Amino acid sequence: MEGVWEQIKQLVTMYGLNVLAAAAILVLGKMAASLTRKLVRRIMRKRNVDDTLTGFVSRILYAGILAFVLIAALSKLGIQTASFVAVLGAAGLAIGLALQGSLANFASGVLMIVFKPFRTGDYVDAGGASGFIDEVGIFTTTIRTLDNKKVIIPNSNITGDNITNYTARETRRVDLTAGVSYSDDIDMVKSVLMGILKEDERVLEDPAPFVGLSEMASSSVKFTVRAWVRTGDYWDVYFDTNERIKKTFDSQGISIPFPQMDVHMRKTD
Repeated sequence: MEGVWEQIKQLVTMYGLNVLAAAAILVLGKMAASLTRKLVRRIMRKRNVDDTLTGFVSRILYAGILAFVLIAALSKLGIQTASFVAVLGAAGLAIGLALQGSLANFASGVLMIVFKPFRTGDYVDAGGASGFIDEVGIFTTTIRTLDNKKVIIPNSNITGDNITNYTARETRRVDLTAGVSYSDDIDMVKSVLMGILKEDERVLEDPAPFVGLSEMASSSVKFTVRAWVRTGDYWDVYFDTNERIKKTFDSQGISIPFPQMDVHMRKTD
């Protein structure tokens, strides 16, 4: 009986310290992982990193530290962890190959969150769709079109092509074309067009509005009309100016020729 107790004491002496050390590694490692996660979140938020990316990075870091702590604890217990690490590496490689597209979307999402080519609410042309940015996620970006459709685009499609952000700048230029008949007085038409622009308070004085004869087409003389406005006024000024040009031309007796196609159709009827 004394021999059995002696063996038990030896086992406790031999493995008890290792068990305590493994438990300590687990407890302290989990505390270190939590503190690291909080520290990373605090640093990223101070640098105004997007909350989505902050949460994702902190969770990945937390899981990685816990995996390392678990392997260290098992090793302390005398368990061979080399094969375990090899299995994890092989599984990670297989998962990476299977999720190549998702990883590409993830990398693109990180780049967009860091470099911010657009923000929520911006009107953009990206990934084959045009509309307002509703959400920039880690893997996909959601766009709301002008007719209120929801378009979900993989992030790699966006970063792999040109991105046009129409609302990134405070001002935009409205470009219009006005065509008149060859019989109309060019100087008068130019004066009328410039007057329309200057009467609109939304048209900025700097840069100054511009009106110039741009083309002598087969059926009309075309004027280029350009005006700088605040980005939020762009479409209102665009439609209002078109309407005012038509009404002013009518009141001033300035003729607007039919397009060449319409003229041809009228002749054949």
